[in-house]
Amino acid sequence: MSPDPLPAPLFPQVDMAPASGAGLDAAPATGDEHTNLLRQILAGVDRQNELLEELVSQTGANQRQRMTELGQWKQANPELAKSCRMAAEALSRVQTEFLATLTREAVENADALTDGEFMLTEFVDRFGPRLAHLNGVLQVLSQLSGSETPERR
Repeated sequence: MSPDPLPAPLFPQVDMAPASGAGLDAAPATGDEHTNLLRQILAGVDRQNELLEELVSQTGANQRQRMTELGQWKQANPELAKSCRMAAEALSRVQTEFLATLTREAVENADALTDGEFMLTEFVDRFGPRLAHLNGVLQVLSQLSGSETPERR
């Protein structure tokens, strides 16, 4: 693919000097500048669309490959996939209880969390890492079990 020529300036220079005569009889600039500008915009949009189509194609190919690999793993390890599903469902219930505790404490201590940097830091330190790690483990187990998200009970 040959590189695109340099685009014309988006805003061409405008002569601000008064035109000879009254100015009303001066012929307006032809539509060539506007036509060229519109063609350049259209070419840019076309190129952008090509790039987006390529990106979608590449992303789709990666996703299909990942799904194929997961399917092969599940066929090779059916019992482990079933165990992953059961573990994901159990941990999903644990996550629900953990979120209930987190939200209850956030509501009960809203004023202290808003007013005190120390209290907010303690709250985040207490709940943040556990929540992040639990979400990561649940995501892995859900993918390996074949379900998109674990069932909530």
